[in-house]
Amino acid sequence: MTQEEVLQVLSQVIHPEKSQNIVDLGRVEDLDIQQESSSGEPAKIRFKYVTFSPDPLAGQIKKDCIDALRASFPGVKVSIIELVRQKAAPKSMKLPEGQEELEDVKHMVAIASGKGGVGKSTVAVNLAVALANMGYKVGLADADVYGPSVPKMTGTEGVQPEVYVSNEGKSDQKELIMPVVKYGVKWMSIGYFAQPEQALIWRGPMACNALKQMVEQVHWDPLDFLLVDLPPGTGDIHISLVQDMPLSGALIVSTPQDVALADVEKGVNLFRNEKINKKIFGLVENMAYFTPEDLPDRKYYIFGKDGCKRMADKYGIPLLGQIPIVQGIREGGDDGVPSSVTGGVVGEAFADLARKLVAEVEKA
Repeated sequence: MTQEEVLQVLSQVIHPEKSQNIVDLGRVEDLDIQQESSSGEPAKIRFKYVTFSPDPLAGQIKKDCIDALRASFPGVKVSIIELVRQKAAPKSMKLPEGQEELEDVKHMVAIASGKGGVGKSTVAVNLAVALANMGYKVGLADADVYGPSVPKMTGTEGVQPEVYVSNEGKSDQKELIMPVVKYGVKWMSIGYFAQPEQALIWRGPMACNALKQMVEQVHWDPLDFLLVDLPPGTGDIHISLVQDMPLSGALIVSTPQDVALADVEKGVNLFRNEKINKKIFGLVENMAYFTPEDLPDRKYYIFGKDGCKRMADKYGIPLLGQIPIVQGIREGGDDGVPSSVTGGVVGEAFADLARKLVAEVEKA
């Protein structure tokens, strides 16, 4: 009886309101398995079921879990602790003029990388969906104005966002862009306003203004998390964001090899610069190892092993996730169906990353 086998059984338990299984929703935490002892003591399964108050369905879901586990593992003892989390009301922030739409955004988190090609946008999109699966209100602003990939990765290419007029007819009337909603997340990208093959030949100030529009002039409504997918590097766009926007902090994505980690150090030092001084919630090691989908217990460290772990230890930053390479994550990105939607090994990795990010944000 392995953790994978137990999670497979629990993934058959569907949350009636969400129409998704409780594992993919991130409702199962701290799974502990004790095998049957030599003295005949029965095997035990313990875990926490995470719910958000009020949830009248929690009792029935726990019963469904117990029934499913006992049917698959006869004689096992099942203990479930209900972990109730309250959704805090969004904080009101005093923001500069033009940022009124961000007043109801509780946490704005930048997803950054020092180097291109490390899968930063893949992490950002899947993290957004994983947070939404946990019950949070989530938006994602695609700030990679030179290479927007969110429309492709979410299957929303060709969508034309609508315009919302606030305070119509009054002196403070304002036109706002309505985000595209899919997979429970509100998406916004410059890619919705340009042809896929169109090159955006913009100097720094133009790119920075476009970024501000992608964040400030969007009708987000109350959000628990607004993720901002930054372009690679440490240029004008990054400085504009971290200095002019109410960032809660950043999540930095890298791959394990040294050539990527060398650029990650620059990203870490950007956010820790005394003139910027933004919290780094943690590092994410993408492409940490290759796992064949039909052999999920096999790991091949084709880009090196634990490179981000060593970097995290060096700078005293939490390593929040190690995301494997599987064929499905590439196919999902190309087909517009993120792995956090379909579940599996990668979906669970992103669900775990989402849980750890929430814990770090709440701690901060």
